[in-house]
Amino acid sequence: MEILFVLGFFLMLLLTGVSLLGIVAALVVATFVMLFGGMLAIVIKMLPWLALAVVSVWIYRAYKKPKSKADRWLSR
Repeated sequence: MEILFVLGFFLMLLLTGVSLLGIVAALVVATFVMLFGGMLAIVIKMLPWLALAVVSVWIYRAYKKPKSKADRWLSR
């Protein structure tokens, strides 16, 4: 479906008299804007899961502290 939008965009720019160089430049800029926007959307969508992973590791490390040398010697 997106290819139809790009082709329609390309065709309308040609019909309105915009040069081929202007069309290519617009497509390149639009590609980078969409790429950046997509990456930003993925980061925002994944942020709660990343925060959950950080909190989980923090809690796990708090309960699983390594024993000190004195504790190991007393447990023998």
